[in-house]
Amino acid sequence: MNALRVVPAYRHGRERLYVCRPDGSNVAWYDREAGRVNLLGEDSRDDVLHALKPFLTGPVTVGPPPVPTPAELARLTLHPDDDLAPNRPGEALLVALDRDPGPAHRLRPDPRRRALTAEQTVGQALDALEGAGWHTLHSLALPGGDRIHHLLLGPGGVFAVHALYARKARILVADPLVTVGRRKPEPLLRRLRADADRASYALTAEVRPVLALAGPAEVTVTARPRALRILQDTDLADLARLGGVLKPADVEALHGMARDRNTWGRV
Repeated sequence: MNALRVVPAYRHGRERLYVCRPDGSNVAWYDREAGRVNLLGEDSRDDVLHALKPFLTGPVTVGPPPVPTPAELARLTLHPDDDLAPNRPGEALLVALDRDPGPAHRLRPDPRRRALTAEQTVGQALDALEGAGWHTLHSLALPGGDRIHHLLLGPGGVFAVHALYARKARILVADPLVTVGRRKPEPLLRRLRADADRASYALTAEVRPVLALAGPAEVTVTARPRALRILQDTDLADLARLGGVLKPADVEALHGMARDRNTWGRV
């Protein structure tokens, strides 16, 4: 076996190194924290250890995965370029700003940076829910240029979470219109429902929309929006208290589908 490459993956501060063939398929992964190299085939042991040699720290255990979880199996069947799990909050905006930072001096703040702040704030709050059967994916691109900012999956169901920058602003919600400060009202809730419907189609499961407001000074809702939650970023932990909708196996199966880039190309 030749030309194995090592691909790092980071998730909430934990690093794993995946050993891949030239076609992108995985043959092993190294868990630094556990000090273990997990082999998918004993015949690749020598080649895998040779590829990992510069990265190994201290004694390691080498062998087949003890008990592969559905999440691990889903990760291993994906080509690294198709796996959306490593996406950072605001991934699309980070890439766009890196390619085109814009002029150094602007009369008004770059709206992309405010949007990025909102996605990072909300994403951090959602990432804190990881565990107890909950998973979060960030910045899922949809055909046509639309994007789901965050997808939260867990025992309480699947939620498409849209982050809105609202720092110290007054927010008025009159379904489907959302007004931020003195800006012109926009039919944002209609768009959020449409994105959630597209996600439901892609995953063949109910996906409920959530509007997450980052740092508002005041929120006024004229009437309870239809089939949609409105939460401040500080209240997103409330979602983790929901349950009784999905079984653990269903959550893992949906997470495996959602992290595959190809899932979103047909909606």
